[in-house]
Amino acid sequence: MLGFFNKNSPADEMKRAVAAYEKVVSLKSDKHDARILRMRMGMLCRAHLDKTFIAGAEQTALWQEHANLALLEGKPAPDMPMPSKFQKIRAGEADIYTYMPEEYVLEAFGLGTRYQKMEITAPQAIEAMQALANQISYYDLRLKEPIQVMTFLRDELAEQEMQPATDENAPLTLNEPSDPSALGR
Repeated sequence: MLGFFNKNSPADEMKRAVAAYEKVVSLKSDKHDARILRMRMGMLCRAHLDKTFIAGAEQTALWQEHANLALLEGKPAPDMPMPSKFQKIRAGEADIYTYMPEEYVLEAFGLGTRYQKMEITAPQAIEAMQALANQISYYDLRLKEPIQVMTFLRDELAEQEMQPATDENAPLTLNEPSDPSALGR
């Protein structure tokens, strides 16, 4: 038969994502194959956490617009957005679903929301998200090294630190010698 008839439905893919996560978390072995599975799941979790944080920020921004509009129209504010335990991410040439337990996605989404509302700074968001990633890395996945999340925000902060802080309206100062007679030398 034709290959496109064999595609799994999103519901099937989500069930597979849950099963994969639960399988890796329940691994007792510390053999090479088990470590590889844990590291792969760690990479999926990193992508999932990052996307969930971003979704929290983006959906909160959209919610704020709708809530403001509702307030102006005298209507009740819409319900706050809620995170999904599933994310669709790019893995090689295909899109796959990833799964994380509700407690983790609620925390990551909530941090994205708080960041969007400017209740926490970028360094605070990175620190809190990394603490969550450490918890998942050490306790659920039993990795020797934690997954590092929020690379996009870390890179943005590093780039900002590299740029000199200049005020376009400030007068330029030149380092002139203190002795005016030194100018002729």
